[in-house]
Amino acid sequence: AIVGALIENGVDTVFGLPGAQMYPLFDALALASDRIATYGARHEQGTAYMAFGYARSTGRPGVFSVVPGPGVLNASAALSTAWGCCAPVLCLTGQVPSEFLGRGRGHLHELPDQLATLRTLCKWAARIERPADAPRLVNEAFRQMLSARPGPVALEMAWDVMASREQVVFDGKAVIDPAPDPDPEAVLRAAEILVAAKRPMIILGSGAQHAAQEIRALAETLDAPTTAMRGGRGIVSEEGPLGVFSYAAYLLWEKTDALIAIGTRAEMPYMRWTGMMRLIDRPEPPPFLIRIDIDPAEMARLKPHAGILADSAAGAAALLDAIRALKRPRRDHRKAIALAKAKAAKAVRKLQPQTDYLDAIRAALPRDGLFVTELCQAGFVSYTHFPVYEPRSYISEGFQGTLGAGFQTALGVKIAHPGRPVVSITGDGGFMFGVQELATAVQHGIALVTILFNNQSFGNVRRDQEMRHQGRVIGADLVNPDFMKLADSFGVEGYRVRSPAELKPVLERAIAAEMPCLIEAVIERGSEVSPWDLLVFDASRAKPTARRRTHGAGGGAQLGRRAR
Repeated sequence: AIVGALIENGVDTVFGLPGAQMYPLFDALALASDRIATYGARHEQGTAYMAFGYARSTGRPGVFSVVPGPGVLNASAALSTAWGCCAPVLCLTGQVPSEFLGRGRGHLHELPDQLATLRTLCKWAARIERPADAPRLVNEAFRQMLSARPGPVALEMAWDVMASREQVVFDGKAVIDPAPDPDPEAVLRAAEILVAAKRPMIILGSGAQHAAQEIRALAETLDAPTTAMRGGRGIVSEEGPLGVFSYAAYLLWEKTDALIAIGTRAEMPYMRWTGMMRLIDRPEPPPFLIRIDIDPAEMARLKPHAGILADSAAGAAALLDAIRALKRPRRDHRKAIALAKAKAAKAVRKLQPQTDYLDAIRAALPRDGLFVTELCQAGFVSYTHFPVYEPRSYISEGFQGTLGAGFQTALGVKIAHPGRPVVSITGDGGFMFGVQELATAVQHGIALVTILFNNQSFGNVRRDQEMRHQGRVIGADLVNPDFMKLADSFGVEGYRVRSPAELKPVLERAIAAEMPCLIEAVIERGSEVSPWDLLVFDASRAKPTARRRTHGAGGGAQLGRRAR
């Protein structure tokens, strides 16, 4: 019944690790193997991260199944990552036998209240009480997962109930709730701000990935630099005149008088550019904040001066129509944008050797390739250096910062895109969180290329301990295996390089091989330049007083009356 409902909802891939409570479900998957492919893993977190990678890179639901109790807890880091990234992920799990529910008798894999635990991690969670309820509740899971702000959901089913038989009726696929139509008054308010603005900027998040056409048209009309930190990258190509990296956007921020935040929490400008720990409910203008978001709660978390509650594509299209109706004067900002991009590129170049390694990867990775980042020094630098050309081609862990997510996530990305090259970057510390999934790559023939930067440490932790704690390094230095011998033992093609110049031809060969490959880049411990001066800025550096003087009492004062 569960598998039939998945098929009704268009699912053709499931990630899973079978166990006693899940035997009936996996037997059903075996019986439906001509319609659903099932990929195993060596750890529950691997199944969940693969489902996350599948969802993050496609926008379609990623489905995984694990045993209850410890299996769910092992998968919880990936569930929290999916929640943070608004990724549609469905967890299917079991439960103790129904007569033991809530009794605390210590049955196999029992948790005090698994459903309550799942509800703290997911957008929605429920229990299927009988087989006949399965199609309805699977459909409800899809409705919850895909309506409004997407996010992870979970379904559990007791061990004995999952194995029982009952007449089941399927009602077709889930009906997803329609998004609210943009409110004309809110749209007009936002358009008036933008018509009066001299230097608008657009910032994008994961919620804008499906709205590239509308957002690109909006950016062109406004001649607005368009940026993103992680989730919204590639919607406007960063090789074009309007797509800007995060540091270039920061350089343009001081003169920005209107910010359009689309499908994003706006973490970068209001947490990283105005002080890492500074809480802002409603920023003081300039810039005037315009938000387009499908989640009404976002309008309260960071109050805009004009808020459009709508799907990103519909909201951007409505705003563009309103701006055109008001006949916004044409302004040319491209020279200023180009100067900021050049200045930023020169500043970022000092982040060695990370920038040179990233340049080698970008040169070897075809334009349609996908890049999966990780919490490592090259990963941090990629926020503001690695050019992204298309939506959903830069895959990150989002604000959760889940160390070890990258390699396991990338396996799911490659499964979702078998015909496109996928490159995963990771550090030696994070890679060891999921090293066992090399076996999964070999078993299923997942042709993922993984670049492992080996600096024999948790590099960021080590740097912080040296700089902030008088050099008292503890728990940050690592003793690693011989990664080439390790790759060989798994049957994975292995390469070792010691410079960016060596990496490019090796990476090209690995991509062409179309088989699982591990490339170790050997880095001297402590040699990587810290990227944080170009990623997080103290509030005092934003010079808010100077910004208010810059915009004066003319257009800014008019904007203030309109917005408020």
